[in-house]
Amino acid sequence: MTLLDAQEIDPEKVRKQRKRIIFASLLVITVLAVGVLGFLLGHGWWFQYWPDERKVGRFFEALQKQDFKTAYAIWMNDPNWPEHPSEHANYLFNEFYRDWGPSGQWGVIKTAKVNGASPCPPPPSSGILVDVIVNDRVEHAQVWVEKSNHTLGYPPCNLIFH
Repeated sequence: MTLLDAQEIDPEKVRKQRKRIIFASLLVITVLAVGVLGFLLGHGWWFQYWPDERKVGRFFEALQKQDFKTAYAIWMNDPNWPEHPSEHANYLFNEFYRDWGPSGQWGVIKTAKVNGASPCPPPPSSGILVDVIVNDRVEHAQVWVEKSNHTLGYPPCNLIFH
């Protein structure tokens, strides 16, 4: 068969073939989109406390660097706290340093790993409890993230995380 002997193109056949390709492509895109959406909806709860976990992670990063002023700013959710310390009279920096500094319950913090997060029962809760493994100790640190003002604090409950 030579080029001159080639069969004529049937426009109807080409149109049907294009329709099949477009239909198959749309079907694949739809199935993938539904699958991704289903995964996100079904597994999205894994990430629902991520902002709270990240905030507590930043707090412990500051403690590891022994940057207690930054840690206190994160705790109070107020980067300008030195300009108005009287607004934080319920937990002064000196008290915070006594609790979280080198002579505090956790000692010098060398390692910290966020282990999980959960609201305190019974729901609805006004915040999220974040569990942290500090210096590979068996006893975990637990920090409360208040939803209303994004401050950190001591949790109203103790939860056991595995």
